[in-house]
Amino acid sequence: MKILGIIPARYASSRFPGKPLVDIAGKSMIQRVYEQAKKCTDLTEVIVATDDDRIFDHVTAFGGVAVMTSADHQSGTDRCAEVARAHPQYHVVINIQGDEPYIDPEQITKLASCFATPETQIATLVKKVKTDQELHNPNTPKVIVNKLSEAAYFSRSAIPHIRGEEPQNWLEFYTFFKHIGIYGYRADVLQEITKLPISALEKAESLEQLRWIENGYRIKVAETELETYAVDTPEDLLNLNFL
Repeated sequence: MKILGIIPARYASSRFPGKPLVDIAGKSMIQRVYEQAKKCTDLTEVIVATDDDRIFDHVTAFGGVAVMTSADHQSGTDRCAEVARAHPQYHVVINIQGDEPYIDPEQITKLASCFATPETQIATLVKKVKTDQELHNPNTPKVIVNKLSEAAYFSRSAIPHIRGEEPQNWLEFYTFFKHIGIYGYRADVLQEITKLPISALEKAESLEQLRWIENGYRIKVAETELETYAVDTPEDLLNLNFL
């Protein structure tokens, strides 16, 4: 099975313009993500997908593989779909977040393993919620996982609601999961989901994966014990433990 790793990277970020090129302990963020992804032996190839010449030139300068994509894409999923159309030899595409400079290759391997089951359409990772801050932070999407290890629902709210208990005590009564934002897709499924119109649930929660669930697609879930450290703002750089 051939698996293509794609790292969507755009320059124009409202909260952190130029984020892929920011220096992190001597290397750019996009270089660190690329090098971590290349360590995963499950990936046949790794490509940076961008709409900016500065990112394209930088990636090729450090020896990486980059392609230019449309500037009109609304999401990284759409950007991945464009690249995948040009590489039909791949069976599975993994969308690797370009703002996690120290992503562990084991997480990519765990996601890739979900596709050993032929029925898997889409896959992602979850991690147990450990703190009240995570649980009640709307910037940390939570996931309900069913008995088939599939995502039943994603929400920015703490789900499920623990009736009759104070929110600060909910972790004592239920095992909550947060979403780790890395996705894998069967190549044909990736093309299908990017043609779907924005759904009501997606609009309500601002989570694109709800569009897929609302349209009947199944999202396989694997649990990871490893933490991820995303850089959304310049302030987040201060929280990184440099390797």
